[in-house]
Amino acid sequence: MNVLLLGSGGRENAIAWKIAQSPLLKDFYIAPGNAGTADCGTNLDIDILNFELVKKHVLEKNISLVIVGPEEPLVKGIYDYFLSDKELSRIPVIGPSAKAAALEGSKDFAKKFMAKYNIPTARYSTFTKETVEEGVAFLRTLRPPHVLKADGLAAGKGVIIPLTTTAAEHELREMLLSEKFGQASKKVVIEEFLIGVELSVFVLTDGNSYHILPEAKDYKRIGENDSGLNTGGMGAISPVPFANEKFMEKLKERVIIPTVEGLKKEKLDYKGFIFFGIINCQGDPYVIEYNARMGDPETEVVIPRIKTDLLVLMQAVANQTLHKIKLEIDERQAATVMMVSGGYPEEYEKGKEISGLDKVTESMVFHAGTKLSNGKVLSNGGRVLAVTSIKNTLKEAVATSYESIKKISFDKMYYRKDIGKDVGA
Repeated sequence: MNVLLLGSGGRENAIAWKIAQSPLLKDFYIAPGNAGTADCGTNLDIDILNFELVKKHVLEKNISLVIVGPEEPLVKGIYDYFLSDKELSRIPVIGPSAKAAALEGSKDFAKKFMAKYNIPTARYSTFTKETVEEGVAFLRTLRPPHVLKADGLAAGKGVIIPLTTTAAEHELREMLLSEKFGQASKKVVIEEFLIGVELSVFVLTDGNSYHILPEAKDYKRIGENDSGLNTGGMGAISPVPFANEKFMEKLKERVIIPTVEGLKKEKLDYKGFIFFGIINCQGDPYVIEYNARMGDPETEVVIPRIKTDLLVLMQAVANQTLHKIKLEIDERQAATVMMVSGGYPEEYEKGKEISGLDKVTESMVFHAGTKLSNGKVLSNGGRVLAVTSIKNTLKEAVATSYESIKKISFDKMYYRKDIGKDVGA
C-alpha cells in the first residue's frame, strides 16, 4: 500500500522509521519530512496546511492511508476535509476530527470534557478579556505557584507558571489584554498547581477499542537538574519506573476508559493517538493535558519499543478492527537524548553542517530539525537530533546514547548530560 505521513520532526522520523519496516508498504511519502525521513521514503516539499495541495499529491500518488504527525492539521480539520471530499472520503486519515482534536486545540474544551466525565484533573476556571478582574479574584483563592494556560494552540509556549500571585496577575493581564499569545490567549484557563511527578501516556484508538502504548517521561527544561527555560523536550525515557501495575490500573480505570467512552458518547470521531499528560500525585493519576497526537521526544522512545508492525496497527485503526491485533512491546529500556542548536530555546542559528552520523552504530538517530543540501545534512531547527538507544537496563541505554553523541558534531551543539539520572540511570 502507498502511505503518506505528514510532518517534519523527530516524532515523524521515528514513525517513518517504523512504517518503513512493514512488508505491507509499497511507496512511502513524507511531507515535508527532513534529512532523516529521506532514508525511509520520499520527501514531498509541500505545505501540509494547504489541504488542496495535500489532496493533489494523495490522488497523484495513489495514496491509500494518511498518517498525521503534528497537531495543527488536525485542529484545522484535515480529517474532516478528507471525509467531506468525494474523491478523498475512501482514504482513511489517522487522526481525530477537528471537534475531537479540540481536546488539544482548546484547553477550556478539554477541562469541560474532563469535568463532565469525572476524569481527575486540577481545579480550574476560564476567563476572557471581559472577565479579567474575575480571573484576578480567582487567582487570589489559589496558593502559588499558579498555572496559566492559553486556551488555543501556542506552539508549545502557551503555559506559564508564575511563582507569585502578583506575577500571575501581571501575566493574566498580558495574556488577555495584550494578547501575549495572539488568538490562542483570547481565553485563559487558570489551574491550581499540582505537586507530583509527570509522565506521558499514549493510547491508540479506533474509536471503539484501544491499546495502551508504552509510557514515557520527558525532560522539558533546557538545563541540567530541570533548570532554565522550558523547551519542546530535551530527552525521554521509557518505561517509567514509578508507573507500576497498580498506578497504570488506576490510570486505565479513572482516565483512559472514561476518555475513550466520553468521546464515543459525544459522537466525536477519533481514530488515532491520544496523548495523556499525567501527574502522579501521591500514587493517584491526574490529567494535566491532552494532545491529539504523539508527543515529541517521547515518540522516539515509545515507537522503538513497539514490536507489532505499525502499519498493521494503522490499518486496524482505519478499519476499526484494532481489538483483533495483539500489541507486542519490547520489555527493554529506551532512552533518547536531544541534541539542540546553541541558544535554543531562544535565538539560534540554522544551517550548521552535521558530521559523524554514519559513525553511529549502537543507537538510532532520529532527525528533529534537519535538511539536506547538496548531499550534506544541515541543522534546520532548535531541536536537531534525537539519539535513542534500547538496552536491558536504563543505565546502559542512557550510556549508549551519550557514547553515540560523542561521534556526532555540529557547530554550537548542546545537550543535557543528566537524562534519566533522576530515576537512577
